[in-house]
Order: sequence, then structure tokens, then C-alpha cells
Amino acid sequence: MTEFAADSVLVFIDVSPAGELAKSAAGLLGAASQIGTPVALIVADEARHSELATAAGALGAGAVLTADLGGADTALTVPIVDALVAASALVKPDAILVSNSIEGRDVAGRFAARTSSALCVDAVDVARDDEGVLARHSVYGGAYNSTSAATFGAPVITVRQGAVDTRAEAVASPVVVPLAVEASGAAAAKIESFDEAVAESSRPELRGAAKVVSGGRGLGSAEKFALVEELADALGAAVGASRAAVDAGYVPYSYQVGQTGVSVSPQLYIALGISGAIQHKAGMQTAKTIVAVNKDGDAPIFEVADFGVVGDVFTVVPQLIAALEAKKK
Repeated sequence: MTEFAADSVLVFIDVSPAGELAKSAAGLLGAASQIGTPVALIVADEARHSELATAAGALGAGAVLTADLGGADTALTVPIVDALVAASALVKPDAILVSNSIEGRDVAGRFAARTSSALCVDAVDVARDDEGVLARHSVYGGAYNSTSAATFGAPVITVRQGAVDTRAEAVASPVVVPLAVEASGAAAAKIESFDEAVAESSRPELRGAAKVVSGGRGLGSAEKFALVEELADALGAAVGASRAAVDAGYVPYSYQVGQTGVSVSPQLYIALGISGAIQHKAGMQTAKTIVAVNKDGDAPIFEVADFGVVGDVFTVVPQLIAALEAKKK
């Protein structure tokens, strides 16, 4: 029987529809390594277990628990929660880390309710003190930082993708433990059919991107928003937008960065023509470096920017793109 370290941290790793580890895996295992010994849980088709376990080891998982889908291909969430319950009972971790994705939040909430565990949502970092594991949060639109901890038991923590830079040391040959999962029989929504929609793009996905260029209402129109895309392409960045730009119809809702959109924590965030309302700042304020370009020198975005340019985006940004293109030559 496999023995797990006393400071084990159980990490549930999302698997993409294509059968690969989600991009959030590296950050989750890195966060786990800050507070203990990472143990990964992968729920996937049995034929993918070996390859996915090796990939998890390369990201820092010394032990990998593998579970079959158990009906997760036709039922939403419940089979995954069943696997997480079994994994937690086996490992007895100090904390359970889950991605703050749509599915991750659903899994974390159901698991916490079923096991009467403390739930800490949308953490931007994790730490440990003499009493146990702590979750760090950016709250009230990024105006304050807070710390939460469980009164008893192992906390369930959802971690914002891209927020944790730490990367765990690779493990060449992780210990792979097949997990026996007993179905709970809990009610679950059933997938009867679905239509696959494939969106091809040369740009990174907004959630989890290392670089993001966002535009606001200051761009003036959907046609002029192309300037944001040009700069993003020059930097190899994802494209985002403020709620005002989305409401104005410049870009689809999927581009929205903010409290009611996507929360991002990239290495570089460039805000073009964005005033910086608190709703927007709540979704990007934890970026490592923030650059803002706005013709209003009193715009709130400058309060959180590391570098600010007061000027017309249609004058400043073309010069920046030209400088970037010249540097590539």
C-alpha cells in the first residue's frame, strides 16, 4: 500500500476535451509545492492514464492517483466528486487544490458540501503557518488582500489560473496509484447530446495567458478595436476587453476581463483606452506588470498601473507596434 507524505496536498487536475492536462495544472502543482508535497488526481479514460501521469510528474507531482471516468462522460461533476472523495480519504491531505475554472468551482463546491470542508474560492496564492494552510485572496475589486484559513480539517481551495508563478521540480517517474472509486449515486445532470464548436486562433487563450492586451470604450468602434489585436499579435498576447467595450459591441462577451468576466493574472497586462472602473480592475489587478495608455491622466487605471502613458492610443500604439516589429528584424 502506498504511503503518502504527512504534508501531502491533493491537487485535482482538469483534463481538456482533447485528453490533455489543462494549462492550469502547472500553477496548481506549483502552488501545492509551496505548502507541502503535491499529489495529483487525474480522472480520465483509462487509455490516457499512463501518458497523463507522466505529464503530471513533469510538472512536479511525485504521486499520481488515476481514476476512470466513472460516467463523467455522460454525467456532470458528480463522478469527479466521487473520485475526489475517494482520493481525499486515501491521501488524508493537508489541503485540496482545484482550478478556479467553471468545472473546478463546481467540483470544489460539491466536494466541500459533501465532506463538510471549508471552501476558499479564487485564491491568488497559498501559504502555510504554524496552524495550517492559508489561502490568499484579492478582494473588493482588488482594493484589499485577505487571508482565509479553515477552523478545522483540510481546506478546499480554488486557485486563480496564472496567479501563482512557482513551478514545482519535475519528477521523472512519479508513483502511479490506480484509485478505486465507489459511485455515490448522487443526482447528476445528464449529457444527452452536444454540438462541438471548434474555434481556431493563433492567439493564447485569455484565461491563463502570460500576456494580455485589452481595449476599452476609448477605442471608439469595433473597427478601431483592431489596433488592440495588432499589438496583441506583435507581442504574442491574448486579447481582452473592458465591459464597456463589450457592451458597445466591439467584441464578444468572451473577451471581457473583470468581475463579471474573466479574471486574469498575466505577467504583462496592457490596458488601451480603458478608464479602469473597479469592476475591470477586480479582474486584472493581480497582473505582475500593468501598462496603461489613456488620454485622461486622471483615469483610475493609472492607480494600479506600473507604467502609464498619457496620450492618444491611436498615436502611441502604432509607434509601439513599429518598435516591436523593428526589434524582431
